[in-house]
Amino acid sequence: MGKFKIGVMADSFRTDFKTGVEKAAKLGADGVQMYMVDGELAPENMTPAKIAEVKDIIKSNGVEISAVCGDPGGHGFAIKEDNPAKIAFSKRVVEITKELGANVVTTHIGVIPADPTCERYKVMQEACAELGAFADSLGVSFAIETGPEKAITLKGFLDSLGNKGMKVNFDPANFVMVTDQDPVEGVEILKDYIVHTHAKDGIMLKKTDPQVIYDSFAEGGIEDMRMSDYFLETPLGDGKVDFNAYLAALEKVGYHGYLTVEREVGANAEADIKKAVDFLKTKI
Repeated sequence: MGKFKIGVMADSFRTDFKTGVEKAAKLGADGVQMYMVDGELAPENMTPAKIAEVKDIIKSNGVEISAVCGDPGGHGFAIKEDNPAKIAFSKRVVEITKELGANVVTTHIGVIPADPTCERYKVMQEACAELGAFADSLGVSFAIETGPEKAITLKGFLDSLGNKGMKVNFDPANFVMVTDQDPVEGVEILKDYIVHTHAKDGIMLKKTDPQVIYDSFAEGGIEDMRMSDYFLETPLGDGKVDFNAYLAALEKVGYHGYLTVEREVGANAEADIKKAVDFLKTKI
């Protein structure tokens, strides 16, 4: 199997950024994904001095930035009156990403409706067309994370935008846990758009409308409904993602970029991340 790069979401260690990068490097990761939404790396805190500091941390640990997470939260770009501020925020994240020497920003954009003629679809389309064109002008990809909708719906949306800046951050676990779609099928459908992936695993416990799941995250967070009734994120290799078939599908479509470990739950995230990195090393 062809060589992929292994990344780790620095935030998954639940430490400060510098410590997260150091831990990722010690595990043998090639890169880290950084979270640039709030806290120490929020866009408003990314002064020239802070950008220089981040670049030094990355360089001194012998890794690179696999991607920047610039998720504006809430319903993504689905609510028209929220979009001017969210677009401005997202453009700033793209600019900083470019300054850092990276070229992928990942985000959730909200749940894309199946009906391309509805108002919500058009609102999301307008926002993403603007962001995609802006990102492309700087040589950056704005990558939508998979999960809220079927791959064919996401592809149709991307096809409609008419620019090269909007791409895909492929998360196989989201397809398995929420959308009930085979990640291999998803790769085949979205092959022309994949620029980054999350290495995550999980199990669907009870099927429901993905809109319900993502609306709950947007409006009240995980406390608002018992997510544990619907899905379980597991350590890599313990869930229902068939990584042999999934990685073979990525290789078949010519993707040899990052498999970036994301661990959002669990009592011992660091141990789970190490297990994930070790697991990926046996696969590539």
